[in-house]
Amino acid sequence: MRSLSIAATGLQAQQLHVEVISNNIANINTNGFKRQEVEFQDLLYQNVQRAGTNTSDSGTVIPAGIQLGLGVNAGSVYRIFQQGTMNLTGGKYDVAIQGRGFFKIELPTGDFAYTRAGSFQPNTDGDLVTPEGYKLSPGINIPGDTVDVTISPQGEVSVLQMGQNAATSAGKIDFQSFINEAGLEGIGDNLFRETAASGPPIDITAGDAGAGTFLQGYLEASNVDPVTELTNLITAQRGYEFNSKVISASDDMMKTINEIRN
Repeated sequence: MRSLSIAATGLQAQQLHVEVISNNIANINTNGFKRQEVEFQDLLYQNVQRAGTNTSDSGTVIPAGIQLGLGVNAGSVYRIFQQGTMNLTGGKYDVAIQGRGFFKIELPTGDFAYTRAGSFQPNTDGDLVTPEGYKLSPGINIPGDTVDVTISPQGEVSVLQMGQNAATSAGKIDFQSFINEAGLEGIGDNLFRETAASGPPIDITAGDAGAGTFLQGYLEASNVDPVTELTNLITAQRGYEFNSKVISASDDMMKTINEIRN
C-alpha cells in the first residue's frame, strides 16, 4: 500500500518544518539573526495510465490519465534577509546596519566570515572584535586613552583622546554584499560564510544606491516575527497530524483486507 510510504514522507517533511521553526523561535532575541523558511516540493510521479495513450484503433486517446504522486520532500531551507528592528543600546561600539550589507570578520584561521550583528568591543590590543574575539576587518584600533568614539553613517570611526581638543580618525568600517544572500552558509556565532551559491563578497560603500548605512548605539534585532512563527508551527503540527491519520487509516484498511482474506 503506497499510502504508508507517501504519508511517511509527509511526516518527515513536517518534522523538518517544525525543527526550522523551533530554531527561528530559539533565536528570536539573537542580534542580526535571519529567519529561515522551508520550501517543499512534490516527489516523482508514477504513471499508472499515461495521458494521451491510444484507447482504440480509431485514434481516441486518454484525456487525463492517472498519475500517482509519491510524496513530498524539502526542496530547500533558505534565509529571509529582511531588515530586523533597531534596538537602542547606547553602547558606543554597537553598530547596526540600516539596509543591505555585512560586516567583514577575520577568523583565527585567516578566513573571513560575515555578520549583521554589530556588537563590538576593543580587545587588550585596542582592536575592535566580536564577542568571540574575532577581529573586525579592516582592523579598527582604539587608543587606550580614548575618552569618546564616534561612528558616522558612512563608517568613519573618530576617537577623542585624553588631552586633545579634536577627534582623529581611527579608520573606516567597510562592509560587503552578496549577489545571492540566501546562499550564505551559517556557521554559528552570528556568522555567515560565502559559498558557490552566494558568490564572492562585493565591496560596497555605505550610502550608495542599494547599500546600507551604519547606526552607532544600536543593534539590529532578529527578523523573527513570533506571530508568523506560531502560525507556521500550528500549520506544521496540523500537517503532521493529518499525515499520521493517513498512516492510521491505511493500517486499518490493511487490517480489513487481511481479515477478508482469512
